[in-house]
Amino acid sequence: MEQIADFAVAFFSEYELYFRILISAVLGLLIGFDRTHKNKPAGVKTFTFVTAACALITIVSIESVEMYSHLHERTMMDPMRLTAQIVTGLGFLGAGLIMKSGFEVKGLTSASMILFAGGVGIGIGAGFYGIVLFTIAVLFVLVRVGGWIEKREHDKTQAQSPVRSQAKSHAKSKSDSPD
Repeated sequence: MEQIADFAVAFFSEYELYFRILISAVLGLLIGFDRTHKNKPAGVKTFTFVTAACALITIVSIESVEMYSHLHERTMMDPMRLTAQIVTGLGFLGAGLIMKSGFEVKGLTSASMILFAGGVGIGIGAGFYGIVLFTIAVLFVLVRVGGWIEKREHDKTQAQSPVRSQAKSHAKSKSDSPD
């Protein structure tokens, strides 16, 4: 049994960067499935690409420091410089999802989930598995609770709306009738 554990640790250590991409892509797929299931504009493929690309860029950014910082005596490299640029790209993608029509704004949740998916990719790419998995678990639970609250409030508003209309028309007809 100990040999299997040693082999697994050695295998994971050697191929950890590949596992980071794989884990990131799978998490993006799960996030995207939630959006596709709700018929939203950004779905499975979009979120899978976002998380995997963010993980890849983060890995390249971090690993390039180790590879190239020693080439010249005075070379200084910031391992998160490329990663910081991801946020700009995610903002661009998110802005493309937001639509405004009159007083109604759509796509804010999809845009915020693009940013979140980018954070998942960056976190996995940097090797922060635990905190990323914890964050996804917490958000999936809280998003379900939030959806339930929104639905309940929407249903309550809809239920009160016809009553108000009937009360107004009843009051108007009463004031119009001669006593």
